Amino acid sequence: MRSPHRFSAPVFRSRRAYFAITRSLQLCLFILAGITAFLLRFEFSIPRAAAPAMWFGLAIWLVSKAAVFQLAGLGRGIWRYAASPDVVRVLAANLAASAAAAPIILIFSPAPFPRSVLAIDLLISLVLTVGIRGGTRIAFEAGPRAKAAGLERAFIYGAGSAGAQLLAEAQTNRSFPRLVCGFIDDNPEKRGMLINGLPVLGTGACLPQLAAAHRVREVLITIPSATGAQMSGIIQHCQGAGLAFYTIPSLSEMVTGRRISTQIREVAVEDVLGRSAIEVNWSGIRVKLGGKVALVTGAAGSIGSELCRQIARLEPAALVAFDMSETALFEIEQEMLRTHPNLAFHPEIGSIRSKQRLQEAFSRYRPSIVYHAAAYKHVPMMEAHVFEAIENNVFGTHNVAAAAAEFGVEDFVMISSDKAVRPTNIMGATKRVSELAIRSLQNGGPRYVSVRFGNVLGSNGSVVPIFKRQIAAGGPVTVTHPQMRRYFMTIPEAVQLVMQASTMGKGGEIFVLDMGPPVRIADLARQLIVLSGLRPDHDIRIEFTGVRPGEKLYEELHCDGEETLSTGHGKISAFAGLSLPFDQMTQHLSVLHSACEQRDVRKLVFELKDMIPDYNPSKELLDRLIEPGFRLAGEVEAAGKRMQPAAGLSLAAGD
Repeated sequence: MRSPHRFSAPVFRSRRAYFAITRSLQLCLFILAGITAFLLRFEFSIPRAAAPAMWFGLAIWLVSKAAVFQLAGLGRGIWRYAASPDVVRVLAANLAASAAAAPIILIFSPAPFPRSVLAIDLLISLVLTVGIRGGTRIAFEAGPRAKAAGLERAFIYGAGSAGAQLLAEAQTNRSFPRLVCGFIDDNPEKRGMLINGLPVLGTGACLPQLAAAHRVREVLITIPSATGAQMSGIIQHCQGAGLAFYTIPSLSEMVTGRRISTQIREVAVEDVLGRSAIEVNWSGIRVKLGGKVALVTGAAGSIGSELCRQIARLEPAALVAFDMSETALFEIEQEMLRTHPNLAFHPEIGSIRSKQRLQEAFSRYRPSIVYHAAAYKHVPMMEAHVFEAIENNVFGTHNVAAAAAEFGVEDFVMISSDKAVRPTNIMGATKRVSELAIRSLQNGGPRYVSVRFGNVLGSNGSVVPIFKRQIAAGGPVTVTHPQMRRYFMTIPEAVQLVMQASTMGKGGEIFVLDMGPPVRIADLARQLIVLSGLRPDHDIRIEFTGVRPGEKLYEELHCDGEETLSTGHGKISAFAGLSLPFDQMTQHLSVLHSACEQRDVRKLVFELKDMIPDYNPSKELLDRLIEPGFRLAGEVEAAGKRMQPAAGLSLAAGD
């Protein structure tokens, strides 16, 4: 689809040729206006005595109008895209040119010059210069309509400013692949109104009848401010009429400066969830990051890579991307080279488990701010790999935080999880220990803060791509439990709020992002099936497989005893709570390190329980503490009592 800012008239082969022709036509119009003004003044019989005045006036008008129109940029416009701002500029240019020419003509004319001709010339020049632009646009708009038989017929759903803008683009862009036949709007008072010549035909409830009458097969939804409930209702209307449907991005995602027609896309589950637009103080974030070196761990992951994209736009002195995935790091490097060629982007391969590798990176680049996104996140997998979870999530985080202190980092932001609150799995427990560990380092050096949020739509390993693959395979879509609920955010939204939170931290806070109400996973699965044009429980079956090891039916956002702090931002809360002294934390970490070296699950779980009293290990993990056919006794049994397993769970082997 061609941009309106690029030369696109197919008749001419270059900008220079096109603009030379349009300027020549414009000069002809100026001459025509002047001669016509004299003809009208003298009733189409110009006296010979008035001829010198006419030729002198034409010469002055040509010079004056050509100069003013050129200065106003009207000599470079593409007439097929003429709009109301161009009309205003043409009016102003004509007035300015006539005002500049009038004194010269009246004073220096070689023969008496009729004053009325000045006014007549101005009016005729206005009509001609505006008319040729409007006529050109009308001629080009007639092109797509003339080819209507070859275009897909569509309705625009939403008779607001976005819908009107999309229609205007559709009417002027020959490559737009649809013929818009009218508007649909759920406000009954708009019915019968005309927008750019097309009527508002009715509400969404009338779609089946209207689609049949107008032979429409697609609907373009142009309500960027629509809530999740509104979008769900619109989709139901479209599906009830058997129509394909597309949408434009929400207000928070829309790319300014790009034509709205280029941003049409399929409706995504994020649209149905109704994530509201967020307000981010980009100026404050730019002050924090502009001209400084930022380092992102886990930079090749879904959150880390989005952090890199958004940081890159804020003109840092350099951006260091630290990750152990070679291929994914190469891909984000290529993206940065393409989108931000002037950015000093440094991909660094390494593991956060390696203190030496971290020290090399910190010593070389001396970052001012660190975003720590590297972590193992998959709950059932970490439940089966407890030592790897501790080594990466706890000791890796401690390594990065210690390097930040050693090399004078100003701000350290750790990506945590809502699973850290009253954890029932190893992944959540490691995140909670990491929160406590970096808080224990807060002693006047770097400002250490954590940011908790829930599931991220579209991130690596999230349920959405899994459900999509299952739907594409014909089902079933597998959900663990009918009442399983989770908090959800989009990747850009999560990252923007993480960056906003990083400007608020004074050190030691835990920031929690507002994720809206929790969503039932089963409802999410049904929405995805609907968005695929299928019917839940009819075309695609939903199958409940049971809660997986370490999972809770719902997540929480803050721990007992955490004090709420004011942030001044409606979508970010801050908490201050339990902290462990540095010496005590060092002792705990030493015991965890010993447990990992010895591969002692019992020792590891008991130590986690000592550090996090509200940690409730899963039954599957407790079963690993018990030898087959052996019942706990003595010290182990006493420790098991301290763990307070969930109701209904037994410490007996085989349960």
